[in-house]
Amino acid sequence: MATTCSKWSVLFISLVISASLSGVTLARAGSEEDKGVHYLHQGWQFRKVGEQDWHPATVPGCVHTDLLACGLIGDPFYRDKELKMQWIGEVDWEYACSFVVDSALLESERCDLVFEGLDTYATVVLNGTKVLEADNMFRHWRVPCKELLHEGENTLHVRFRSPIQEVMPRLKAAPARLPAANDPVGTSPYTRKAPYHYGWDWGPRLVTCGIWRPVYLEGWNGARIASLQLLPHKVSSKEAALSAWVEVESTGTAEATLVLKSRDGGVPTIQKSFRLAQGDNVLPVEMKIAKPRLWWPNGLGEQALYTIEVELLRDARLIARKSCTTGIRSLELRQLPDQWGKSFTFVVNGVPVFAKGGNWIPADNFLNRVEGQRYRHLLTSCRDVGMNMLRVWGGGVYEDETFYRLCDELGLMVWQDFMFSCSQYPGDAAFLENVRQEAICQVKRLRHHPCIVLWCGNNEMEWGWHSWGWREQLPATAWADYEAIFHKLLPEVCQQHDASRPYWPSSPSSNLQAEPNSPNFGDMHYWGVWHAAAPFEEYQKQAPRFMSEYGFQSFPELRTVEAFTLPEDRDIASPVMMVHQKHPRGNQLIREYLLRDYPPPKHFSAFLYVSQILQAEGIKRGAEHLRRLMPRCMGSLYWQIDDCWPVASWSSIDYFGRWKALHYYARRFYAQLLVSPSEEDGTLKIYVVSDKKRQSRATLAVRLMDVAGKVLFSDARKVIAQPQSSKVVWQAPVSELLSGHDPKGVFLHCALVEGEQPVSSNLHFFVPPKERKLPRPQLSLRCEEGDQHFIVLVGSDVLARHVYLSTAEADGFFSDNFFDVLPGETVRVSFTPRGPLGLEEFKQQLRAVSLVDAFEAE
Repeated sequence: MATTCSKWSVLFISLVISASLSGVTLARAGSEEDKGVHYLHQGWQFRKVGEQDWHPATVPGCVHTDLLACGLIGDPFYRDKELKMQWIGEVDWEYACSFVVDSALLESERCDLVFEGLDTYATVVLNGTKVLEADNMFRHWRVPCKELLHEGENTLHVRFRSPIQEVMPRLKAAPARLPAANDPVGTSPYTRKAPYHYGWDWGPRLVTCGIWRPVYLEGWNGARIASLQLLPHKVSSKEAALSAWVEVESTGTAEATLVLKSRDGGVPTIQKSFRLAQGDNVLPVEMKIAKPRLWWPNGLGEQALYTIEVELLRDARLIARKSCTTGIRSLELRQLPDQWGKSFTFVVNGVPVFAKGGNWIPADNFLNRVEGQRYRHLLTSCRDVGMNMLRVWGGGVYEDETFYRLCDELGLMVWQDFMFSCSQYPGDAAFLENVRQEAICQVKRLRHHPCIVLWCGNNEMEWGWHSWGWREQLPATAWADYEAIFHKLLPEVCQQHDASRPYWPSSPSSNLQAEPNSPNFGDMHYWGVWHAAAPFEEYQKQAPRFMSEYGFQSFPELRTVEAFTLPEDRDIASPVMMVHQKHPRGNQLIREYLLRDYPPPKHFSAFLYVSQILQAEGIKRGAEHLRRLMPRCMGSLYWQIDDCWPVASWSSIDYFGRWKALHYYARRFYAQLLVSPSEEDGTLKIYVVSDKKRQSRATLAVRLMDVAGKVLFSDARKVIAQPQSSKVVWQAPVSELLSGHDPKGVFLHCALVEGEQPVSSNLHFFVPPKERKLPRPQLSLRCEEGDQHFIVLVGSDVLARHVYLSTAEADGFFSDNFFDVLPGETVRVSFTPRGPLGLEEFKQQLRAVSLVDAFEAE
């Protein structure tokens, strides 16, 4: 972890130019569209209010990473350093810079100072004059400032007040404490700031402040285009009818011409004249696109995107330009009565889509660290395992534009929560207006992205009212406050500014038609497995319309643990490991579940490995069951995709981007064509589940084998998988299958082949894991050199379960891992190193273990 500290320090210090407030020439934006934009990202300094010395700062950034870069604190993620960092969020900080303004900017008719993100309570002073009081991390702030600027050196000062101390007087005066599951102090609900910064059961409490998104001066003349929305009315493969709504701010009344065109063709150029009024204008343009290229979720078609450009002309002279990249698709959240209650199905371009994916949390506690390459790795990792939906969870942030752009490109639908989670919030007029402006800002910012398919009011608050005792704890007016935000204000904003998408009040929710986790209406969060310590078999008793949360914890791999520990910390119960386990019973629950199914692992790294297998096998059971229920259930989003720091958690990808066993498993249980065996009432049934738009013809091969590889029974047949369907294609009484065989030493292997291509395979065991007689395998490894990667051929003399490949030192990516090797068969895996690595060195570093290696030999 010391290496990481050094890297960040070098990066941050390289971005500041001096320790004094010397003037910096403004950096102009590169594109023609933004030629009037001048970024204020250099020359910043910061200090604790009341101290004398200034230190170099990075903007965009936050106080914690600035302190770290300057060597004023240690890494908050290392060992138990988090506990020693709490003072940072309890004091005030100030940032300052100077910059040089040239005459060209001052000749603009208007000049605005724009902050795209201030975290959170901030007083902004420009050249000695206060211009802004900010109180919401999620809003953009635009301040006219031309009269305050002058040619030459100018100064900008931002003072951040502690979000904890700011709210404390109000908290103490409140007649009742508002529930805040994540925040032991209780100030979080009053502050429009990322809730997870106050802690969660997977993340640290590190209460940040800073200029966390870009800041710039924008000069403009006559008018500027504030936003552009494309609203589809009717979409088919033959024609798309859309409305473009262009918002224009004008300095006065004038005749103007709007030109709408496509940079990449396919959209007819439209020219229309308008009379602009002073102030805000909304200019509508109707358009039709013949034979549009449609945007589809991952697995159902291409992710066609159009770049639409709008130009505003006055007297044939271009005065403003704006573009956006968007996709054309129809969208419906279909909720129709049926034999089970009411459906909850996303329908894209007329096709019902089974949502496969997970829940997304911010990928770092310090958001300025999450840049394009990191987003791309995480989101491509989701696309590559067959996911088509992510839920942006309401305790984090509205993500960076990069996130949504990549989701557009990768076909990942986004269920977008507003940023409210597991708390009750105030209902006074000032708070509601703040929330209204936040929602308008974010809806307008994101509505052009085809990936977004739902606006959701909050996370688990309806559930809190129903099942967590809020009605008894809070005054009668609190429910009215809840309704004011989630059943009035937010749906009004969505209807006014983005009527093309559905709004859903909470998750889980029945929209007040039944209890929030009803299996008959809306979406469900199921936490009997994990929180209630229910066995994994309980997943198969759930029959929701859409499962938007369920999960199980595991530890990250040893290399990740080594990054935040010393050797003496590497014990599950050590104080440092407990700091990196935020669930109060987390390690206890992992151990309890693990010992139900397996013997005690023989050492620390074995415990980490088996914990990942435990998690993957549990979620596999739940995910395959949900897919077999189609069309009754039309969504499986497990908790969670990623981590915000190195920790034991529910994630399938750890903080450093390393895939856990669960993520490798997801590629199998989220396959477009899935073969899934299930033992039901004494009968073994094999389902084929298809998410395809078209019929598929395949061959199903079924083998009953013993662990030494002897085939005891086999069958093969042709199957037809209908589009968007789940069907039993093979079944047999378990008693007949096992007749004369020891159930502890046999298993059923089923495989689905489409054409010549194996598309899905699965194993079924007839006894719990602890009762299975698995011999210790002799694994064989053959390595070959490929194009910028190595190929590993893995074989075994007997059944080898959960084979895990690793390297002693080299970092890189295995295309598959935690896989089973059947006796006498070979599994082909590729390894792509992240740095220079020769074949012979790779062979020497390559390691392989299977499940039985994690336990002492009998």
